[in-house]
Amino acid sequence: MSQSLTPEQKRALAARVNYYRELGIYDFYRREVDVARAPSPADGEPAALETNTVINAPAVDLFAPPLPEKAAADPAEALRIIREDLGDCTRCKLHKLGRKQIVFGVGDPQAELMFVGEGPGADEDEQGEPFVGRAGQLLNKMIEAMGLKRQQVYIANVVKCRPPGNRTPERDETETCSPFLLRQIETIKPKAIVALGAVAAKALLQINASMGELRGRTYDFRGSRLFVTYHPAYLLRDPRQKGEAWKDLQQVMKFLGLKAPKRSD
Repeated sequence: MSQSLTPEQKRALAARVNYYRELGIYDFYRREVDVARAPSPADGEPAALETNTVINAPAVDLFAPPLPEKAAADPAEALRIIREDLGDCTRCKLHKLGRKQIVFGVGDPQAELMFVGEGPGADEDEQGEPFVGRAGQLLNKMIEAMGLKRQQVYIANVVKCRPPGNRTPERDETETCSPFLLRQIETIKPKAIVALGAVAAKALLQINASMGELRGRTYDFRGSRLFVTYHPAYLLRDPRQKGEAWKDLQQVMKFLGLKAPKRSD
């Protein structure tokens, strides 16, 4: 930040930062992107991943106080603090468009693997937990196929309130809500993040690309490795893509050193 700001400019900047803080936005980042393409694999082998490195610089303190969860004794307590900070959120218009409750996130606060979806659906809005409907049942099977249990991962969404009619979250909604997701990620510090669908991937990476461009490469994201695959709801609509999604998950398993459980006869 420039050292030549006038007192008036400093006051204006402080007012702007306080405005964002009231929205739940605490950190400001400078992002650089470097894309390196990997060679094509041999036939019959899982596709080699291209690497897209996203480097996030440390947060710059612009007169804003430190995040309240930084003083927490452990990740579970930190997540509770973030949830309390979120409160009965009215920061975007979703709170008055029919949502029943906020769907914060669920799972192991120290999980090595985190799944990020788009937003809650009707079942999630009813129960207050992400991925509990039909798409959630399929996600559970995907997690089990990786040799894990649902309780061993952490699951959250880009927005924490159900958009009306399960529509795609709008830009202002994701921009308002995603800072809380980023705080969850920074608290859990997963080794790997799986973005479920293009909406989640584009919200996290802040790039506009198709699923074909997003899949098949990894992204260094806030100290984690980020992978992109299809949303379970999409797989329910087009089961032919389940094989492609399994290829994506195999790459995650390879990165984490996981082995699929043996199938019984």
